[in-house]
Amino acid sequence: MTLEGSSLGTTPAAPAIREVLSFARSEIRTAAAGLWPTATVEVVAHVPSVTGYVCRVRVGDRDLYAKYSYLGISLVSLSRGARGGWPCVRQAQRAYTARQDAVLVREAAQLRFLGALGRPRVCAVAGLHPSGVLFTERVAGPTLASLLLDRPQDTAVLMESTWSELDRLHHPQTVRRLTPADAIGERGITSTFRRKFDGVGGSLYLDRLGDERCSMDGRAELVGTVRQVVARLCGVRGPARVPGRPVLVHGDLKPEHVFFPQGPAHRPVFIDPGLRQATGPEADAAKLISRCVLLLAATAPGPLVAPLVMQGVGAFAEQRMSVLTGQDPHLWVREVLALWLMDTVNVLTTCLSAPSALPLPAHGEALARRAAAVAALADRLSAHLVSPTNDMALWERSLDTAAGIGGVGR
Repeated sequence: MTLEGSSLGTTPAAPAIREVLSFARSEIRTAAAGLWPTATVEVVAHVPSVTGYVCRVRVGDRDLYAKYSYLGISLVSLSRGARGGWPCVRQAQRAYTARQDAVLVREAAQLRFLGALGRPRVCAVAGLHPSGVLFTERVAGPTLASLLLDRPQDTAVLMESTWSELDRLHHPQTVRRLTPADAIGERGITSTFRRKFDGVGGSLYLDRLGDERCSMDGRAELVGTVRQVVARLCGVRGPARVPGRPVLVHGDLKPEHVFFPQGPAHRPVFIDPGLRQATGPEADAAKLISRCVLLLAATAPGPLVAPLVMQGVGAFAEQRMSVLTGQDPHLWVREVLALWLMDTVNVLTTCLSAPSALPLPAHGEALARRAAAVAALADRLSAHLVSPTNDMALWERSLDTAAGIGGVGR
């Protein structure tokens, strides 16, 4: 649901945010009444997201989450006029919701696929309405994100516990069980990066970066830093990977999407999959590491917490490298660091591109406020990546540098 376009900035034709959110909320109410006609339906709360409209709903005595996607693109792109004005969006949306490859149709299929697979555990599909609304069962309990901040000394154990749940998904035999039509390739780190920054559209996208989220003071410097990072990443041509067998990756592995309903000593439950085929699980490792660092950037937990979290991230990475088969750890470092930085830039630019009227998740608001620090971190890490430094020394330096983003205190 994060199909990010190279939007050229808000235009007079762009849909009003209030129209976009209100229509989605109305569609969710109507869909819930259609699926459960005898139950009382209450829209409890909007859950801010940059990808689609998400809200908590109560249907009878069930607590559910409802999702609505506009044209498979992000709300940021939609609200910047990427698909025209509101009449154009409404007309296109009618056709989109009838498609069998609509992103929430594929997400429902993936949740059912993972439910049948049995590992990892995932939230259950409660219903999928023909109007394009997906309902899932609510998952309670602490998230990996909250546990990392509360128990930073356990970071390595928590990350290993999360990763071990993906063993079956990452097994080469599993890839055959998901049909290509059910994959969600647009959530991939590299594909998102290319959509955003390739060509003239990418340059125009950067021109408008932060125009509603940043003060004029420092905006030019911020945009210049992001441009420099993007240019380095576009120029990275790492060594060819050792050919591997295709595997499935989770595709959207974030600490806030991993829940521990029975506590951290028990198996987690995953939400929001973006399953796709890859030549190895490195993309999952990179996204998990990137989002752990962005968690530190958004929360700034201070010098007692951030170094412990990054030590755990380092231990997790060492474990990944120790079990590599047929692949040099140096190649792993280069690939994961490049993907980590691409994901960081993807997230930061999405937050900065969001119109001020679009509610962002709390961590997105925090990242927009700390954009200069995050961009500076990406600048330093990308400079490491293109330097002639020994790869393992490069990795250690990158982890140490990343620890500093969360060490400034609240």
